[in-house]
Amino acid sequence: MKEDVLRKDRKKEHIEYYLKSTFESDTLFKDIFIEHNSLPDLNFNEISGKTDFLGKTIEYPIMINAMTGGTEFSREINRDLSKIAKKYGIPMAVGSQTIALRDRESYNSFKIVRETVGEKGVVIANLSGQASLEDVKFSMDLIEADAIQLHLNPAQELVMKEGDRDFKGILRNIEKIVSNIEKPVVVKEVGFGISKEVAQRLYDVGIRHIDVSGKGGTNFIEIEDRRDDEIDFSDIYSWGIPTALSLIQCRSISEDLILISSGGIRTSLDILKSLVLGASVVGISGRILRELIEGGYERANKYMEGLTYKFKVLMLLTGSKNIEELKKLPYKVKGELKDLLE
Repeated sequence: MKEDVLRKDRKKEHIEYYLKSTFESDTLFKDIFIEHNSLPDLNFNEISGKTDFLGKTIEYPIMINAMTGGTEFSREINRDLSKIAKKYGIPMAVGSQTIALRDRESYNSFKIVRETVGEKGVVIANLSGQASLEDVKFSMDLIEADAIQLHLNPAQELVMKEGDRDFKGILRNIEKIVSNIEKPVVVKEVGFGISKEVAQRLYDVGIRHIDVSGKGGTNFIEIEDRRDDEIDFSDIYSWGIPTALSLIQCRSISEDLILISSGGIRTSLDILKSLVLGASVVGISGRILRELIEGGYERANKYMEGLTYKFKVLMLLTGSKNIEELKKLPYKVKGELKDLLE
């Protein structure tokens, strides 16, 4: 019971310290250049952001990524976020469901998502890559999930005073899960990026969905460092693979590898560039969470309204009528990103 209380407190602290975080990393999307099309033969009202994801059709290639769950405070957040997900026809992933494996009182904070979006909505469960097959099945059943996210977070765990220190056998465990789960398994970082070598190892054991979750967004080294002043970790806040770099490297592995771009996604231009670089869907989390907590549902909804409208504006300005055409656009790489790729 004490461990459950600590976990609930930690989830709330993560949100509080995220809102106080100050360190900024660069996703390197600024180094991607896409040409403007001043003669698009298009009607704005006919532009479509629809695409297929996890066996269902979604209205935009945007998803509300994993954030929280387990407390009454988390339930309110998930309720409002899932209302937005339903309104805009986009997927939503819940935060880590580890607490639900032990605490029945936490169930509703996760179940509210499926209850809100309904049967047609896309809902994704979430557990650690170290979770057992039985726990994965339970977590998916709890919210009638369309897929499971297995998160990899060694950087966060090592800075967290009470975090894990043993990461042996995770790849083998993931292989066991993907071999015994009929629905898709998404492997996700938590903000430090997935390298091409790691993506290849995941692909080799059967993973076909990867969320790169690169550097540039929520920084869990900083967040965990703020929770504990025993050791100062500020000199490694910059650790990680920028989202744009991780996305390009992972894209080179195979055409049938479905990539989710996340990590510092804040604007419609970030979304556009992610899709051009090879993502199928783009995950947002920190920015919409801040809008929700600081301004309530209406402000979060206004942010999403602007995000989706401006995304369609950019589609028109590149001459793209649909997502298929958008993903075929050429792009150029410059600056630091070009240097890193070379």
